[in-house]
Amino acid sequence: MMHRAKLAVAALALAATVGSVTSAAALGPAAGQQADGVIVVSGNTCTWTDARTSANPPSALTVDRTSINKPGGNLACNGGITATLNNNPAFTFDDAAATARTDLIDITGQQSFVSCRYKASNLVWDRDGTTRKYVNRAFTATKVSGSFLCPGSVTTAAGGASMLFH
Repeated sequence: MMHRAKLAVAALALAATVGSVTSAAALGPAAGQQADGVIVVSGNTCTWTDARTSANPPSALTVDRTSINKPGGNLACNGGITATLNNNPAFTFDDAAATARTDLIDITGQQSFVSCRYKASNLVWDRDGTTRKYVNRAFTATKVSGSFLCPGSVTTAAGGASMLFH
């Protein structure tokens, strides 16, 4: 049961990390179309650096999953868990409201022989002051495939993930 919970948390953690974004317009120097992400959920931490994006915020953009997933990226989670992003998430920004939105996050987490795939849609993120950092609002991801040991859904609390564009 502990492995099942850790696996679900790691998959959701990556989903939340991918979904967090930051705004660049009038908030400082132009970003280099890269993003770093981190999340800590129930003692599990997933991180990556230098993921490629298709544009700089506040322009609509996508995050390139091949620059996050190994071998091209450096996504790493602790607790013996591996994770893989299955899509290139798209983001839109509303600078006046200091928010960003993610269309869909599709993620698979694996620990030992147990694999769980989750999807979350229409995620909302809040900008952290005038920085290029955004943090997630609470959301739930639904299991779309995987072992019977995987929970049917997992929830990430508000503020459980962030990403910084640079």
